[in-house]
Amino acid sequence: MGETFKIALFYYTQTGQALQIAKKVCEPLINAQSQVFFKEIIPDEPYPFPWSVDAFLQVFPESRLGIPCKLKQFDLSDIQDADLVIVVGQSWYLSHSVPLHSFFQSDEIRTYLKGRKIVTIDGCRNMWIMKQLKTREYIHQIGADYAGSIVLQDMAPNLISVITIVRWLLYNKQEATRFLPAAGVSPSDINNATRFGDILLNTLKSNSFDSLQKNLMDKKAIKFIPSLYFIEKNGFRLWGYWAKFIYKKAPDPGLKRKPYLLVFMYYLFFVLYVISPLGLLFFYITYPFRSASLKQAGHEMCYELGWNTNQTIQ
Repeated sequence: MGETFKIALFYYTQTGQALQIAKKVCEPLINAQSQVFFKEIIPDEPYPFPWSVDAFLQVFPESRLGIPCKLKQFDLSDIQDADLVIVVGQSWYLSHSVPLHSFFQSDEIRTYLKGRKIVTIDGCRNMWIMKQLKTREYIHQIGADYAGSIVLQDMAPNLISVITIVRWLLYNKQEATRFLPAAGVSPSDINNATRFGDILLNTLKSNSFDSLQKNLMDKKAIKFIPSLYFIEKNGFRLWGYWAKFIYKKAPDPGLKRKPYLLVFMYYLFFVLYVISPLGLLFFYITYPFRSASLKQAGHEMCYELGWNTNQTIQ
């Protein structure tokens, strides 16, 4: 029998897709007789799925501002000697889901993660960069090692994926229709995620974490799309103003928030279906004149994340 390893995998999921991705990534590790301990991140008060419109809007300020909820305590006794930590989750409102914010802010978890090597896996719609920047900040604050990142995303066009993800979140209808693709990460992309597990296994065997992200990039672990980053970066900034305003007016979720959240919802769809197409049109018209500066901005962002930009910028 070859060398085996112990992996602590923390995950948050509502639809189950994040867990599907995690299991596929870990399949080669498990097949090689390594131990993978799956630790679910569970809020004290679970978030609903499917969501109601009001329930999903109510979490906006906390998600965007990083205000934690209470989590059920973890049993860490069996993973004290883990060789690697993997954290799997998703984005809400261009930021972490509230349970993921809470995970990284937990004193118990921060103590556990200090000094450990961490790989993050995101299963998301298509905007994840601001979340990754915050993840790197969390891990740096903790004193852990941000060893690598994998992002699996919905590859449908941006405005189409808005429709399919809303349909999934509110009505639990993920399947394709006559006119719409299935929501979320495609089954083929999930099944092919085993290639990342092969890389993780080889990295553990050789203890070559310095080259882990490059090796992941060789297998297309990240796809950076400048036009989406253009939308995301601006949206993240503007949503920050909205979140601060709503939280100041109504710090606690409930009826007092509803009128502000309704205005935000109408603003959100106006931006998605009116402003963002115009913004993308402007982006593509001016791209030939700004391609060098946009690529430089992308390189700087990727450098900040520790990624190999030659393999990342599309």
